[in-house]
Amino acid sequence: MSANDADRATVAGRAEGETATSEDGPVVDLSGVTFGYTATPVVEDVSLTIDPGEYVAVVGPNGSGKSTLMRLMLGLLEPDAGTARLFGERADRFDDGERIGYVAQQASAAKGMPITVREVVKMGRFPHVRFGRLSSEDWAIVDDALATVGMSAFTDRRVTQLSGGQRQRAFIARALASEADLLVLDEPTVGVDAESVDAFYNLLAALNAEGITIILIEHDLGAVVEHADRAVCLNREIYFDGSTDEFVESDALVRAFGAEARLLTGVRE
Repeated sequence: MSANDADRATVAGRAEGETATSEDGPVVDLSGVTFGYTATPVVEDVSLTIDPGEYVAVVGPNGSGKSTLMRLMLGLLEPDAGTARLFGERADRFDDGERIGYVAQQASAAKGMPITVREVVKMGRFPHVRFGRLSSEDWAIVDDALATVGMSAFTDRRVTQLSGGQRQRAFIARALASEADLLVLDEPTVGVDAESVDAFYNLLAALNAEGITIILIEHDLGAVVEHADRAVCLNREIYFDGSTDEFVESDALVRAFGAEARLLTGVRE
């Protein structure tokens, strides 16, 4: 079997719901996690498990600890108490970076980077080749990733010349080029026009259908309710963890966001 055939087989396996993590237990496993930048906890006694193939949105008001929780999940911060595991390993010691794709907020991504879209996406191959040159097979994976996100026509365009939605697609392509099992997105649609937002979420749904685990940090409650399967509502501690349909009907929505929270979801009583 050629390398290209092997790549196609990998994609086909994902399409059938088979992921590299399917036999490894939870992707994320937090148990009694507490963390604070000062004596006051930002995240307190959080226990959370995310399994392979899930599409989970973490929501909460400003200052609720969402971004801190994401950093704890990814091992960028070490808990003051409790344990955080990523793909079965201690999160702060996890070093298999190619399994994780991270997409930051549009407002902070790629500023001052005078490089082309293809150069951004090829960075996804660096964990695989280390200090070596990309092979023809690596470049094929890069180009396949660009095609998957609909960015093949923008290969040679500088990322600074892209719209917000296009830029986010380029960074998702970088994650795909790394053959990531987990895609983490931190409020990725900030500053992105409404039409691009719809296309963006359609892309996430397609990637999740292929077996990629998605963790979404999102301020847009309407988008969460419409697109994610599971909502985790955080305000220092977890107020709710369950299906998005149940979240809309729960008192956690009002407790975390206030009396007008249901209007933010687009749901009318």
